[in-house]
Amino acid sequence: MSGEKRKYPRIKDANISLKVKSGDIDIITKSLDISASGIYCKVQKEIPVMSRIKSRLILPGGVTVETDGVVVREHPVIEGGRITHYDVAIFFDNVSARDREAILAYIKQKS
Repeated sequence: MSGEKRKYPRIKDANISLKVKSGDIDIITKSLDISASGIYCKVQKEIPVMSRIKSRLILPGGVTVETDGVVVREHPVIEGGRITHYDVAIFFDNVSARDREAILAYIKQKS
């Protein structure tokens, strides 16, 4: 047991499309996992920890969720001696109750 305590359940899911904007970075990517408090995804450009971001998620079924957040973790993924992409964890610090409920309903449906 990891001892990890989360406020919301998290599921692995690579089917959520999202757009991430931070400064001059504007990326479209896919999720790795999601909870109602954040998302883990891979991006092609480095987004430093503590960067403010805006994101738009499109949940399967067409539900769109818009959030503000902050990058809380990022690390390069190295394959063949070079960086292929970055795995980034984004904490949602400004998500509406409606959007949070939409994420929770999606997670419940997938669990």
